[in-house]
Amino acid sequence: MAESRAERRARRALMEATEGSEEKKSSKKSKLSLNAKGKSAKGKRPGSRRSEDKASQTCSKRPYKNPVPSARKAVDPKSPCSIMKACGGCTALNRPYKKQLAAKQAAMEELFASLCEREGIAVDPIRGMGVTLGDPGKYPAPRGFRHKAATPFAPGKEGAVRCGFFERGTHKIVAVPECPVEAPGARQILNGIAREAERLHIPAFNEDKHLGLLRYAVVRCGWRTDQVMVTLVTAQRDLPHAQEFFEAVAALNPHIVTVAQNINGRPGNAILGEETRIVYGAECMRDQLLGCEFDISPTAFYQTNPQQTELLYQLAIDGMDLQQGDVLMDAYCGSGTIGLCAAKDAQNKGIGIMLLGVERNPAGIADARRNAELNGLTRSAWFMADDATDYILDAADNNERVDVLSIDPPRAGSTPEFLEAACALKPRRITYISCNPVTQERDLHQLLDGGYRLLKITPVDMFPHTDHTETVAVLERR
Repeated sequence: MAESRAERRARRALMEATEGSEEKKSSKKSKLSLNAKGKSAKGKRPGSRRSEDKASQTCSKRPYKNPVPSARKAVDPKSPCSIMKACGGCTALNRPYKKQLAAKQAAMEELFASLCEREGIAVDPIRGMGVTLGDPGKYPAPRGFRHKAATPFAPGKEGAVRCGFFERGTHKIVAVPECPVEAPGARQILNGIAREAERLHIPAFNEDKHLGLLRYAVVRCGWRTDQVMVTLVTAQRDLPHAQEFFEAVAALNPHIVTVAQNINGRPGNAILGEETRIVYGAECMRDQLLGCEFDISPTAFYQTNPQQTELLYQLAIDGMDLQQGDVLMDAYCGSGTIGLCAAKDAQNKGIGIMLLGVERNPAGIADARRNAELNGLTRSAWFMADDATDYILDAADNNERVDVLSIDPPRAGSTPEFLEAACALKPRRITYISCNPVTQERDLHQLLDGGYRLLKITPVDMFPHTDHTETVAVLERR
């Protein structure tokens, strides 16, 4: 499907936002840099849960081995990150944070220009990490905010196990001794997994020949807790020296509370397979957001930057304007984080509401139900594993009551059927959190045509140094 004019403008603006080139650079050099950029493709409509940021790019290698030849060419010791040019994950790491935010603000204002003109509002100043665009004084240089890190593994010479990031645009692995934007210690765990696999002669997976065992590893670190969870992705269940390997991985960091094995024998780039089992420790790790406690299982969705997640969720909760007796529907609810934070916030204010959460991932729903119990909300929160579109269509057909609707769909956005049913339910307020403003802009037009007005739209910088921006839109029934 061809891009609309608004999408083309937004894509160009986002490319400029992440380019990081200063005005003094030559036009020839700028053009070469822009040509190397990836494009922000227009999202298809419904699909699985969002692919989490750069999940297919996050990977690592043993520090004591020589890097692959392509990595040696890309090392820049004067850069904030020595492998920044090769990795391609943080394209604007060497650009002042204030300029990054200004560029993202301009991109969002251009993308939402027609909606804002239609509604007579302006895009709010973007909320960065520890700063809002327009604040006076020195701006921070965000570091260590990614609390999820991952690596693919690949075979090296003489049984070596290589890990790192995929070099930009390739499947060549770049060694990563450490990553400045990941939580401290996460990369050391990933590198340690490669060393232990090599020591125990557990072969890395060769994606071209479809041979080998160890494919990926994913590390999640608690933000307000010290807990760490490791998920090892293998091509088959049985591994040589399996128990010794699992115990060695658990011993890499004293804060590791869970080691899980996910089995993915399918070809392709998908990290996780369908089967997951706990091989060490607890079933879940625990973290906290906005005063609520959350158990996170190995395959359930949980935001990568929890500091900005609190800001994102608080913006949505403030927009809900919950009142006594309201029914809040949390669509695409994942582990129940948004809805439970909203319900707890209302409870703390003496406001009683009923929460209804819908998510197609059964593991997410299991977490959501456990999280409701953790936070003392079992009597006022119900969660069900169902497709959000299918559920809301049934709700609209049955004239069910929904006073406030919270939407947090995958990158493809919502579906026309979901949005039509949402309008038919006539909730008083709708809050729409988006990880893809281009598809959100498309969906907001349908909601406005369905009887809603846009009260505000606020960009949030979830991933500094990248072209990624998330947004919170608040709508009210006309």
